[in-house]
Amino acid sequence: MSKVGRILDRLEKHYGKRKPIPPAGAYEMLIFANCGYPANDVTCMKGFEALNKRVGIRPDHILAASDQELTAILRLGGIVPELRAVRLKEIAARVKDKYAGDLGAALRRPLPEARKVLKQFPTIGDPGAEKILLFTRVAPVAAVPSNCVHVPLRLGLGRAYKSYSKDYKSAQEALAAELPEDCDARLRAYLLLQHHGQELCKRSRPKCDACPVTADCRYFQATR
Repeated sequence: MSKVGRILDRLEKHYGKRKPIPPAGAYEMLIFANCGYPANDVTCMKGFEALNKRVGIRPDHILAASDQELTAILRLGGIVPELRAVRLKEIAARVKDKYAGDLGAALRRPLPEARKVLKQFPTIGDPGAEKILLFTRVAPVAAVPSNCVHVPLRLGLGRAYKSYSKDYKSAQEALAAELPEDCDARLRAYLLLQHHGQELCKRSRPKCDACPVTADCRYFQATR
């Protein structure tokens, strides 16, 4: 068994199988990502659920809502709601006008083109684009959780360069080399590494004493 496979099995035994939280579509994921700030599953879900209940999430729904209404709703998801309201309208307008309301069809292109389409939207860089491509099963990219890049690096999956873009690329290459080129396998890795980073392997003050994978952790071995 590969190192990645061993680590993932231990994480899954510790946390149980992880499932993606809704939403599942590319457009909906873009909206979700801008419904909370600081952006995380909790803040984004609060804003997204309120938006869906009070206004709706389809492009026409968002474009018909006033800036003040969107701002009031998005305040439930955290700070800078005015800016996020503007971003939601930008996303909705682009999907409606440029992609005729069907962003999914625009992603059924060669991978570099699909990635470029997504990066035209607010707050979406390579990590966000690759997450969407993986979670929507458009392409089996070895996406790395954007706020948990330190997790695979601590586990010796890639090399830390003190540059986010280099760190991300290094971790991604290490995962891609050991994981099957399959959406299920790479989605499982993403979800387990992300959850581990949120629960125990925090960027500061990681809870190493409770960690199930210290035997493979360079960080633990260097600091103990």
